[in-house]
Amino acid sequence: MKITDLRSDTVTKPTPEMLACMFGAEVGDDVYREDPTINALETKASAMFGMEAGLFCPSGTMTNQIAIKAHTGPLTEVICDQTAHIYLYEGGGIAANSGASVALVPGLRGKMTPAQVEASIRPLDNVHYPETKLVALENTCNKGGGSFYTLDEIAAISEVCKRHNLPLHLDGARVFNALVAANENPANYGHYFDSISVCLSKGLGAPVGSVLLGSKEFIKKARRIRKAFGGGMRQAGYLAAACIYALDNHIERLQEDHRKAKAIGETLQQLDYIESILPVETNIVIFKLNNKYTDTAFINALADQNIRASAFGPQMIRFVTHLDVTDEMLNHTLEVLKSLSKKQVEV
Repeated sequence: MKITDLRSDTVTKPTPEMLACMFGAEVGDDVYREDPTINALETKASAMFGMEAGLFCPSGTMTNQIAIKAHTGPLTEVICDQTAHIYLYEGGGIAANSGASVALVPGLRGKMTPAQVEASIRPLDNVHYPETKLVALENTCNKGGGSFYTLDEIAAISEVCKRHNLPLHLDGARVFNALVAANENPANYGHYFDSISVCLSKGLGAPVGSVLLGSKEFIKKARRIRKAFGGGMRQAGYLAAACIYALDNHIERLQEDHRKAKAIGETLQQLDYIESILPVETNIVIFKLNNKYTDTAFINALADQNIRASAFGPQMIRFVTHLDVTDEMLNHTLEVLKSLSKKQVEV
């Protein structure tokens, strides 16, 4: 049986149709702005989100870090949730790249409220504090189990930012999962965000790539930062072609990933080794094991059945569904999870 890899939606491989687009791509030197496929991707993505311009980068971490550096600087601060990817999983890049500090907000499953954001803004006349320079949201929220901000919630936080003259950035690692789940139009995001990082190598299935979106002036500044970060690529249109294919063909099918994640969540709720499970809203399932066995034993038991999963903290497990998880793999996973409820796994 094939391996069912539920560790992340980053493990997806290009479909045959995507590979054909990649091999047929017209390319040039992107640092000279001469790669037509990259130019087309940047134009397409920015138009989709109602933004003026875009910048293709190798990863979502790079697009996030470029945006933060463009918005902030030494002696300044970024407001984000305490579980935000930009804080936990980007190698301390905010400090190293921008010299900025972080104001951590105890949101609910990764989501901050407008009141929490406003309460975190530092008074400008007190020299003991760093200067608040940026508010950053994450959609969907990885540590929140795929929870997401709706457009109304985004608008309310945007209003706070505008009153305080603060830019608002979106880490859109799985933004299309949020848009599909909420049945919302990405073009509306341009009204509320000053910069958006859109990752194309997760649920959309491209092998590499994220696009940073913003105003023409912002992207001009971001392009210079990308160069300093070593992110200027040459004939990368082969990668951009995969991203264009993903945007054209793999957005609506995210509903299938959500369906499969919900099926896993519903099964887990019935099993005797589950202490708790976060609500399943998109394609991420996060749950806590009770003391029947350890997280290591559980992951090893899954591996014995050709299922891969991620430990996400003490006794915490994460599953992520994606386009390479078939219905056959889903059914196999559900049967294995049920079988583990019938026996004691060796610790």
